[in-house]
Amino acid sequence: MSKDENYIIEEHPWAPWLPDGAKVLFMGTFPPGEHRWSMDFYYPNPNNDFWRIMGLLFLNDKNALYNPAGKSFDLQQIKQLTQKHGIALSDSVKKARRLRGNASDKYLEVIEGNNPAAYLEQLPELTDLATTGEKAASVIAELTGTTAPKMGEYCIWNYSDTRKVRIWRMPSTSRAYPLSLESKAEYYRNLFTVSGILT
Repeated sequence: MSKDENYIIEEHPWAPWLPDGAKVLFMGTFPPGEHRWSMDFYYPNPNNDFWRIMGLLFLNDKNALYNPAGKSFDLQQIKQLTQKHGIALSDSVKKARRLRGNASDKYLEVIEGNNPAAYLEQLPELTDLATTGEKAASVIAELTGTTAPKMGEYCIWNYSDTRKVRIWRMPSTSRAYPLSLESKAEYYRNLFTVSGILT
C-alpha cells in the first residue's frame, strides 16, 4: 500500500443548492471535516466568513446570519436569502483526500472534480460563476478549459455558441487568507453589482 492510499477518499456530502432564477453560482473547494460544521450546509465552519460577508452585503450586518451565542449560522435564513437573491452553491471537488487531515486546500488531493456544466441547464438565468479561493479557481479552470483569472477578476467561459458565463476568482473566505472581512466583502460586492444582484 502506498502512502497516499492510507488516506480515505471522501465524497462531497451535499447536493448542489440551485434556487430557481439563480444568477450567481459559488463554487468553493471542499467542505471541512464534519467536526468543524455548525450546520449541514455550505460554508459550515463558524470561523469561515462567507456568511458574514453575505450578511454584511445584503443585511448590513456581518452577524445577521450568525448566532454568536450558539456559534452557529441560521440555516433557514441563509436559504431564504439565497433564494431571494438568486445565489446557487456547489463546490469544485466531488471526491478528495485530505493529506494532512485538515481543511487546508494546500493539502487536499483532488480525486474527482465537479463540472459546473452539469448545472447550466438547471440554471437558465445563470450569468456568473464565482470560485472562492485559488484552489477552486484552478480546478474550475481545468474543468471548463479556461484560464484562472486574477483575484477579483473574471474570464469568459464560452459554454456554447449561444451562452457565455463569467467565471470569477474571489478571495477565500477562510480566515487563514490575510485580508480583512470588509476588504473581502468589496470584491464580492463588485461581483454582485456586475451580475445585477446588487445595484
